[in-house]
Amino acid sequence: MKRFAVPGLHFAYWGVYFLLLVLFELAGLHTMHFTFLGFWHAVFFSPATIFTGLSGIVAFYIFYFVLFSRLLQPRRLMLLGLTAIGVSLGSALLVFLIMSRLLFPWLKYGFTWDTGREVLVLGFIAFVNGVLALVMRGFITFYREIQLKEYLRRQNAELELALIKSQISPHFLFNTLNNIDVLIEKDAARASGYLNKLSDILRFMLYETKTDRIPVGEELVYIGKYIELQKIRTAHPEYIQFTIEGESDQLMVEPLLFLPFIENAFKHAGKKEEGAIKIRFKLDREKITFDCENRYDPKGPALPEANGGLGNGIIRRRLQLLYPGRHTLEINAGHEVYKATLTLTNHAN
Repeated sequence: MKRFAVPGLHFAYWGVYFLLLVLFELAGLHTMHFTFLGFWHAVFFSPATIFTGLSGIVAFYIFYFVLFSRLLQPRRLMLLGLTAIGVSLGSALLVFLIMSRLLFPWLKYGFTWDTGREVLVLGFIAFVNGVLALVMRGFITFYREIQLKEYLRRQNAELELALIKSQISPHFLFNTLNNIDVLIEKDAARASGYLNKLSDILRFMLYETKTDRIPVGEELVYIGKYIELQKIRTAHPEYIQFTIEGESDQLMVEPLLFLPFIENAFKHAGKKEEGAIKIRFKLDREKITFDCENRYDPKGPALPEANGGLGNGIIRRRLQLLYPGRHTLEINAGHEVYKATLTLTNHAN
């Protein structure tokens, strides 16, 4: 919603409201007995116009700012109805008493049946204004939520695209294909198996990632194949420790969420000694805990910053969009050890 749309909506509402009040006043006036100034004063400054207008304004904005967020949104409807009646009558009585003492003391209102009926009428008008305030606030909130969801959808699509582009590493593909090519002459069956794994990875990245969420089991299978392909490049495959604890049944996750951390681990790992890279998933009913740790050479390529870097920046923004208030991400770049820990909560299917 544009910047001035909401104030303009309020302005239009009160313009129509006071126009109706003026028309009601005009219907009861005999203009021939008034000068122009007298006519202006009789229409716009009559007790009925002021009492009705002010009580409507008070009730409208109490409903708009207080009752909508405190009672309507939590759907406490019974309490909302009782409170609405009390606020309407209270605002009418308050405006009636204050204005009758300040602006129209000569009217000398007393607590009579006529006064009670007038307060009830003002309360009813205030109630109608309050209901219209809830309708207006609901419409504005609904429209803003639609805009927000559309914005988040576009942002997520852009982040997904940027993330996927950053993950299809040409070096990884070229190195894997070259290693498979060399392996074909030595062990054709094994090379065929690796080629199938690479094909499965590309198919997963091109097709499976189009859905919003996938079972964690599928993501783990994909990660396992990626790790197997990385092992081709070294004669010491034991330098990678990949463990999964718990069951992945009924757990769903957005695709390609963990791979950037794993790619960084392989990219920045130092000596390929045992335990140089440790990847662990711990799964329980409603929580996923992911740890990715690697040793690195301080003199090697610069590590992604703990709170920055393109990859980490995209990941953090994506997590904020997809898991608001339901994730924690800790990145620690200590002496020769880089560790990322991601926890996702309340993500059962």
